[in-house]
Amino acid sequence: MIIDVVVASTSRYARFGSARSPEEADDLSGQLILERIKAAGHTARYALLPDGLGLRQAAEKSNADALIFCGGTGLTKSDLTLEALEPLFEKSLPGFGEIFRYRSLEEVGYRAMLTRAAAGVYHGRPIFCLPGSPGAARLGMDLILPELGHIIGHIRE
Repeated sequence: MIIDVVVASTSRYARFGSARSPEEADDLSGQLILERIKAAGHTARYALLPDGLGLRQAAEKSNADALIFCGGTGLTKSDLTLEALEPLFEKSLPGFGEIFRYRSLEEVGYRAMLTRAAAGVYHGRPIFCLPGSPGAARLGMDLILPELGHIIGHIRE
């Protein structure tokens, strides 16, 4: 299975440009996500992009089996991951965000209500949108990887 990992960070992009690995971009969350994907036996491809409509183009151009976007899900004016991607969703997967927030509650308390973690289906592929912190990346991968094959199987029925 091929999984595209796109880290959305305008500030990191300004410092490192279009890095092709998390090590090139001093990106702990991206590194954690890639390590987990590879440990599960899948192939991961990495891209660093600024927040905005370029994220939509990355999803449209991808030929991966699944996409994971990390970052840009907060409440600041520059957090635009969901604004870029949710219009593409042919189906939403609200359970992902619900479970993510529930599990986050155990770790960060009521601040969990601030997360806009989300998932949906676009052109036969699941897209997951995670907050950018390493803890959120870890939690997201804990939720995604065990169910990814099952999710893709249902999408392709």
